[in-house]
Amino acid sequence: MIIALAALIVIGALFLTLRISEKQLPPEESVTPIKPLEDAKQRIYESLRDLQFEYRLGKLSDADYQTSKLELQKELGRVLQQMDEAAPAGKAGVVKAAAPKGNVCPHCRASFKEQLKFCGECGKPMEAEG
Repeated sequence: MIIALAALIVIGALFLTLRISEKQLPPEESVTPIKPLEDAKQRIYESLRDLQFEYRLGKLSDADYQTSKLELQKELGRVLQQMDEAAPAGKAGVVKAAAPKGNVCPHCRASFKEQLKFCGECGKPMEAEG
């Protein structure tokens, strides 16, 4: 009798511990037609950063770097074009506000959300040389 009661308590405790309710689950991401394209864009940008990093370390020759970079840029162009075509009509012509002048690299024209000492793209100082 005591064993049955102990087993029932253990089973009850396990049930209460391991059950998952709907409100505990994270909300499902809404899948939009642009979501896979945004993911592809992010992967290409990461690949370009990795490629540039390996080139700076000397792991790639100039020719290999330029060839790989050109292929990735062409792929990025295709993805961006598909994103423009898939964008809703109201959002296709929306232009984002330009980044503040202090957040744009004077060398490679890359823009950043916050003020940086050195460019995250080309690595040069963000202050204009003069």
